[in-house]
Amino acid sequence: MAPRPFQFMVASRGAPDGRAITEQARWAESVGFTHLAVHDHLAQRHAVTPLLAAVAMATERVGLVPLVYNNDLRHPAVLAQELASLDIISGGRLVVGIGAGWNQPEYRAIGMQFDPPGTRIDRMLEAIAILRGLFADEAFSYSGRFYTITDMDGGPKPVQKPHPPFLIGGTRERVLRLAAREGDIVGIDLRQDGEEILDAFEARTDVRIGWIRDTAGDRFEQLDLNVLRTLGDLSITSEPLNVAADVARELASETGMEISARDVLESPFSLIGSVPELVDKLTSLRQRWGINSFLVGAFGESGLREFAPVVEQLSGS
Repeated sequence: MAPRPFQFMVASRGAPDGRAITEQARWAESVGFTHLAVHDHLAQRHAVTPLLAAVAMATERVGLVPLVYNNDLRHPAVLAQELASLDIISGGRLVVGIGAGWNQPEYRAIGMQFDPPGTRIDRMLEAIAILRGLFADEAFSYSGRFYTITDMDGGPKPVQKPHPPFLIGGTRERVLRLAAREGDIVGIDLRQDGEEILDAFEARTDVRIGWIRDTAGDRFEQLDLNVLRTLGDLSITSEPLNVAADVARELASETGMEISARDVLESPFSLIGSVPELVDKLTSLRQRWGINSFLVGAFGESGLREFAPVVEQLSGS
């Protein structure tokens, strides 16, 4: 079976004005970025849905990725309507990025209870079932621990059938297995505290991809595997080993773990090297692990425009 095509995502952060949003989105589309992502946080940045609607109106091809909606902040029936509307407005370019919520200070700031991880994940699973039910063509009912839906024919209906693709991501085994079962794009995230930094390197990547492959079974070849962050900054450089050595020293100091420059360079989470080296590296990552999707960085970050030739060469191939 042919490998899954490459996907390249770029994020919009902060609160750019309408002109800046339009220029950023059109530039990303012009060089071949396949998706534009917006993180869902109660911070000094635009809300996800209106920003993605603005991107939809300014572009023709780029996919729209909420990365990811915090399920606890919206009832799934409300979110289903927003998502279907975005899919219609964009002509079928929405990705449904949804997560269980993790940023405890945001919960504290708005007086919302921050439940244990298992409870938040269970609630997200119910929400996913409701989203799929309300996207379908007939009336839908659901009775769960957290939500009840009674004979509701959700509307409008999304363009993509039976529903837009779901992006679900995480770091630990339960969520990665859940993503392999419920998602279409599996986001492989990275914690950088202590021993958890080892998830960024070869041996632990084998283990984590193994969880996904084992759970997905025959679906594995249809999944897009996405790395959700970079290890160190994106860097287009003719001296990759020197840059990687600096990143390794910083990570070793922060985590207390022994990390080499070679570890950093070979990590699927790092984007350090010349354009030809990165083209070769990403091709190798896809061949070895099936990783074909990358969140490259955000508008305004160093190295993004220098990375454009990599996108131009690989995007969609």
